[in-house]
Amino acid sequence: MTGPTTRQPYRIMLRMEIRPGMEGEFERAWLAIGDSVTSHPANLGQSLARDTEEKGRYYIISDWVDEPSFREFETSARHLEHRRKLHPYRSAGTMTTMQVTAQVPGSQPGTTHAEWESE
Repeated sequence: MTGPTTRQPYRIMLRMEIRPGMEGEFERAWLAIGDSVTSHPANLGQSLARDTEEKGRYYIISDWVDEPSFREFETSARHLEHRRKLHPYRSAGTMTTMQVTAQVPGSQPGTTHAEWESE
């Protein structure tokens, strides 16, 4: 478990509405250019998630060392090119920024629900 004394990542969550029928193309394009984000030295990783209730809605979550490093990336020519490639798929979206304040690791693989319930 990490708390306030441990440096926590700066997290970005993008909500993207993808044009109907373009979801598969969008996913492939996102994967093809994903390393333009994850190769940045301040990026701690990112993920793409498809909403299971709203068709065409996706979430991109990325973690960064800190806000200044993210802002430097955000205004870079390489990132602007990344955004240009994804723009044709997007009909709307929002960006939420946040500072992670604590993290608790998940369980270890191999434990069953019944074992967990009996603890």
